[in-house]
Amino acid sequence: MSGHVILDLSRLLWRAARFAPTGIDRVELAYARHLVAAMPDRLSFAGWWGRMSLLPREEAAAFVAGLDRLWSGAAIDADADASVRRLTGRLRAHACWRGEAPLQEHVRGLTGPVTYLSVSHYRLHHPGPLRRLKRQAHLRFVALVHDLIPIQLPEHVPPGHDRRHRRRMETVMRLADHVIVNSSGTAAALEHARRPGAARVPVTVAHLGLDLRAPPPARPVAQGRPYFVCLSTIEPRKNHKLLLRVWRRLAALGEDAPRLVILGRRGWRSGSILADLCRLRGLVEVRENLPDHRVAEILQSARALLNPSFAEGFGLPIAEALALGVPVICSDLPELREVGRLAPEFLSPHNDEVWYRAISDYAQFCSERRTRQLGRIAHWRPLSWEEHFAITMPLLA
Repeated sequence: MSGHVILDLSRLLWRAARFAPTGIDRVELAYARHLVAAMPDRLSFAGWWGRMSLLPREEAAAFVAGLDRLWSGAAIDADADASVRRLTGRLRAHACWRGEAPLQEHVRGLTGPVTYLSVSHYRLHHPGPLRRLKRQAHLRFVALVHDLIPIQLPEHVPPGHDRRHRRRMETVMRLADHVIVNSSGTAAALEHARRPGAARVPVTVAHLGLDLRAPPPARPVAQGRPYFVCLSTIEPRKNHKLLLRVWRRLAALGEDAPRLVILGRRGWRSGSILADLCRLRGLVEVRENLPDHRVAEILQSARALLNPSFAEGFGLPIAEALALGVPVICSDLPELREVGRLAPEFLSPHNDEVWYRAISDYAQFCSERRTRQLGRIAHWRPLSWEEHFAITMPLLA
């Protein structure tokens, strides 16, 4: 690949202090990790912290390596944590105090085509710096769009987020030379959001790769009470309340009731969900800020992953569960069918009864329904990051 790439690290600079990364955090880190290895001499970094600026390359690369070590470890690495915090502070200060001028000067000094790459939605609702870069330095802009959920379902996001996300997508459609999307569903949503008469931007669909690694095989243990896992941020869009209504019915089974383990951080309007959860203490538990290794261990022994979400852009937890050989019961959404293909059980996120019946069946150790899904999973294969980059890297040339 020829040319030079400037990768925007703004989201990682914002999220670095959190030990439980979201899907978008993982994508930005995967891109940074890949580009550092694939084109070390033709890669620069930019970041927004108060102002957009060029980031010192060696420190930014060290920040990426430290964050990868911190988020992928089997436990919190104190040395990596301290290093990431120190580098985060220095990079933030650099962006804030240096401003746009060094970035513009750097781009003008490069030879050959230059592409500015943003793989998160961070700060795209403030297009001024990017517009000035394009006008003054004549670079290309490539963006990765994850979803348009705030625009499609504004009732499931904090007030004002729908307007902010619409401005982000307007920035993409006005300034981007090419757009990468994680699913055909996201591509369709982006086209639907395009204003009448606006020019069409070339769009490429590239499913995301996986970072969740399978833990070593566990030693055989006696069968205990079965449990299910819900892997997502706790917020209304993820529809945890459906699961809690199902578990209130399952509680009538007493000692025979399966457990529910919710793996995820607390998000917007999680208070009422957690209040309902308190009434099911002993049957339902929340685990936050777990390292990837521990998440994989818990998920690997579950009867199924449950995802009754109202909307998704891609559905990374579905791919992660299937890659570990774990059955999936999820909402019947086009984006989740695109990821899971024929393997999962697809149910309406509005029908408690079908979820109750499916969970009750999968909880049985002799469940034929679950056994049939295991057979389908044997024919399912995830997309690797290498395959993803084989699609997207030519777009940066």
